[in-house]
Amino acid sequence: MMENMLTALSDWIVAASDAVCGYPEFFLLIGGGLFLFLYSGAVSIRRLPWAVRALRDKQASDSGRESGQISSVQALLSAIAATVGMGNIAGVAIALSIGGPGTVFWMWVSALVGMATKFFEGTLSIMYKGRDSAGEVQGGPMYIITKGLGEKWKPLAVAFSIFGLVGTLCFMQANQLVESVTTVFTMPMGIENTLTLRFIMGVIMVAIVGAVILGGIKRIALFATRIVPVMVILYLIMVLVIMAMHFKEIPGVFGQILEGAFDMRAGFGAFAYVALTGARRAAFVNEAGVGTASMMHGASKNTDAVREGLIAMLGPAIDSGLVCTLTSIPIIIAGNYVGLTDPKGLCVALGAWGQLLPGIGHLLLMTIVFFFAFSTMFSYSYYGQKCTNYLFGAHNVKWYNYYYLAMIIVAAMIPLKVMVSIMDLAFALMALCTMFTIIALSPRVKRLMKSYFEQK
Repeated sequence: MMENMLTALSDWIVAASDAVCGYPEFFLLIGGGLFLFLYSGAVSIRRLPWAVRALRDKQASDSGRESGQISSVQALLSAIAATVGMGNIAGVAIALSIGGPGTVFWMWVSALVGMATKFFEGTLSIMYKGRDSAGEVQGGPMYIITKGLGEKWKPLAVAFSIFGLVGTLCFMQANQLVESVTTVFTMPMGIENTLTLRFIMGVIMVAIVGAVILGGIKRIALFATRIVPVMVILYLIMVLVIMAMHFKEIPGVFGQILEGAFDMRAGFGAFAYVALTGARRAAFVNEAGVGTASMMHGASKNTDAVREGLIAMLGPAIDSGLVCTLTSIPIIIAGNYVGLTDPKGLCVALGAWGQLLPGIGHLLLMTIVFFFAFSTMFSYSYYGQKCTNYLFGAHNVKWYNYYYLAMIIVAAMIPLKVMVSIMDLAFALMALCTMFTIIALSPRVKRLMKSYFEQK
């Protein structure tokens, strides 16, 4: 009887997640982002040069020692560390298998829309900060809600924080990292994929992650500042090598992307499906509108809100624009994604790299997978800390860290379908809280950005 109830509950959770995290979440993030893109006067296109200059600008600098814990650049790189993960490899491969090369173009469109959303998120994270129970300056949707919308909206801030405790657990990254290691290394060596082996891998991951996250946001930011540029540049170099080896096929790759993006031969429905698949995948990768970025940028010492927004909007350009494109090129060249009915994204990507760089390609991609997975786990822990801080006080954050590390071991050992559905549902509810708040406060951001650009 109890087993039947648990099975029914699990089925209900998966069904609810599939329903909410499908087109409703897509239209919330992409539709809301499109509104912000148009309302801001296409800020992600017109002000992109300003955003790049803002990275070097020292005038409205990170000088307010009492206004945060890290610099604007550290905030950007830490946010990118969280968003550049398995979704940039496995997620892109799945999108290509489902919708073909045309999905990549709509990832680019989604990146532009996401940049506008991140601009508003980053700006609001500086406009509306609060203090925790220890008197430390903090930022994020919970403070934007209570300071921007008013204390009467505190239940919404509490709801976001509760959803955040669940949504920011890194079950997917930990589980997929273990699956990758067993597939590429241990199984070919004849080592059986047992529960004991997965437990040992979980403990190793905990040791690595714990060494970083127990040092707090400054250590997480220090790691992100050093590792994110390296891993993105290394990935770029590796893809450029593949492109050089197959340079005759590159024009055809981009031809397939553009042709597939606007292919109407199968009807408008097929065209819309390709567009929605690509845009939806990019929206989930860059997390624009979910609220995670404003938690990281809210820790910035920068006191110039618009400058922080400009810096924040570079995130989707890097993760949904650059990194997703780098992933798609080798897969399209290899063509091993065609005809798959139940694609496993990471296997597709590893297969493409192994095909194009025989003997070493899959090992090189696994190196990138390690970087991407761990960088996400480091930054996500901070988001959970912020939610714990808001709900239970600064003195209880250490207990969240222990809980987070224990869940990594659990994720390494158990099937994740139901747990991932719970996390996806929590993510969608986080986005609902955040997008409502951003849109409600968007007129204040627009007034501030108008003044900022007139003065500049």
